[in-house]
Amino acid sequence: MSSEKNSRTILIADDEPDILEILSFNLEDEGYDVITATNGNQAIELAKASTPALVILDVMMPGKTGFEVCKILRTLPEFANTLIIFLTALNDDPTEIKGLESGADDYITKPISPKVLRSRVNALFRRVPRESDNVMQVGDLKIDREKYIVTLDEEEIVLARKEFELLALLTSKPSKVFLRSEILNKVWGTDVIVGDRTIDVHIRKIRQKLKKDYITTVKGVGYKFQL
Repeated sequence: MSSEKNSRTILIADDEPDILEILSFNLEDEGYDVITATNGNQAIELAKASTPALVILDVMMPGKTGFEVCKILRTLPEFANTLIIFLTALNDDPTEIKGLESGADDYITKPISPKVLRSRVNALFRRVPRESDNVMQVGDLKIDREKYIVTLDEEEIVLARKEFELLALLTSKPSKVFLRSEILNKVWGTDVIVGDRTIDVHIRKIRQKLKKDYITTVKGVGYKFQL
């Protein structure tokens, strides 16, 4: 099986046929190719067979829950950067945090109008960074990970090494909420002991240097990059 993603394919997993029908109709009308699954086990099988660009998961499903499906997909190399959204009626903070911790890029609560969902999906695809070798472009922001150079509107921004690595992490998946623990692990590693305050200071410095409010604080959870 090729690990190359089908850039217009969306897999929706939900055990409610009416929801699958409505979402499929609206996303197909938007020009996407839609595959549907009615349980967690089927979702994993179809994902492996089709390597979709986006997976939309309900949380409470027969077989395996959406959380379990997400975690399993994230362990497979071909799904490391696949967009994953939870679409669920569970709207409490602990469940949302659990969903983000399992590897999701976004968490949307039901009910949501099909038009709004279409807009959210389109926006998510637009925010996927364009990447060529070691250079990543997100909007007017360009990040050269080999040369450690950041340019915004063609103007070079000087960042300290950890500031650069933190910005590169956040921009690698725009609109994804990165948990504080995830940021600490990926930027500072497990061998260095630093506190949450360290992240806050670096975020503040990045904001000051960019002079644009691209980084959003998600209270009690972490940070996300959003144009």
